[in-house]
Amino acid sequence: MKHKQFTIMLVALSFLLLLGFSSQVMAGETYKMGLSIDMTGATSDVGTPYSKGVEDYVKYVNDEKLLGDDKLVCFIRDDGYKTEVTKRNFEDFLDEDIVFYLNYSTGSTMALRQDFQEEQIPVLPASFHAGNLEGNDYIFLPIASYSSQAVGLAEYVAANHKGSGKPKVALFLHPSAFGRAPRDDVKKSIDAGLAIDLVEIVEHGKDLDNTAMLKRFQSKGVQYVISQTVQPPVATMLKGAQSLGMIAKTYGEAGKITFLGCHYGGGPALVALAGSAANENYYWTTSYKMMTAKGPGRDAQFALAERYGRDENVAKDANYTNGIMVVQVAVETIRRAKAKGKKITRAALYEEMVAMNGFNAFNSLTTVGPVSFSKADREGVDTLQLYVSKGGLFYEIGAPFASEYVQKIK
Repeated sequence: MKHKQFTIMLVALSFLLLLGFSSQVMAGETYKMGLSIDMTGATSDVGTPYSKGVEDYVKYVNDEKLLGDDKLVCFIRDDGYKTEVTKRNFEDFLDEDIVFYLNYSTGSTMALRQDFQEEQIPVLPASFHAGNLEGNDYIFLPIASYSSQAVGLAEYVAANHKGSGKPKVALFLHPSAFGRAPRDDVKKSIDAGLAIDLVEIVEHGKDLDNTAMLKRFQSKGVQYVISQTVQPPVATMLKGAQSLGMIAKTYGEAGKITFLGCHYGGGPALVALAGSAANENYYWTTSYKMMTAKGPGRDAQFALAERYGRDENVAKDANYTNGIMVVQVAVETIRRAKAKGKKITRAALYEEMVAMNGFNAFNSLTTVGPVSFSKADREGVDTLQLYVSKGGLFYEIGAPFASEYVQKIK
């Protein structure tokens, strides 16, 4: 009798173990990613909405079963814009067996290039510095580089300047590798024939008063300022220029200054910081679509933000879009690898990244052109869109374009 009871217990236990195993199989695989980002440091105004875009789209992927029964996990850690913290975060993520990595700053991306190469892990950074791609095979820029953006703005200035002689331009840069990234390429473009007069290059500090700088610009006849930095210092500069009556009311207005900015130096968040100083005629370029353009991309982004409890400011922020887009690309590589029956590994995802071109380019709805990568070209969206602020919103000017001179100086 005891033997019979023992046998029944073994059968029951075996059934429970089999049931547990079957449940795990039915639950699918879990794919892990990591994101180290600045949410409390000097560029937290960028990092915070970016991290929310990543977080929300990962939730959406799982809630809508975009990967079937498989799950996506993204570990998100604050690094305070400190490279040494980013490195520790990355090492911790490796212990979690991540197959894809989202880095943030230019400085840390460059510092960790060799680590990424040794780990052979595909990386999408928030930094668009073209130099990130040098000496590394695994870093991919989501959109057109800072050089493409700054040179593209300079080309627009040269083509649309109505005064006599070359337009006089100043560069307003973040005091870091991020800020300096396009500086030399602007100079090279001028040497190659770009018709602007680069009067001054300024690396801004933490000053709350730019009066001396702005008056110096005025005394040198500066007509255009191109910013490659984040929104707070641009907002400070614009408010100072407004108080001095220097901001051009129309593009290229004589005796005034027309202000322009690259991706992180503009967008709706800039208007929130600068108020009326950025409400009208601030020119800005990025490869991301703005929420003023009606279409499925805008509708989807607003719906995503509402679904996960984000306010309107986050929903309209270009860096929320940025965070969504990098997860979209990662998920698309996983989806493509799964469709081919591949085991999801770093190597498999890298193969899908470099094959994402031609007819296989990825249309994300968040960018003004397709996302396209190859082994020879790891700069994602090649085209830019010029925007201008009107009534506190950014609207498209013309069609998406690619920088002519960046191609010439490569």
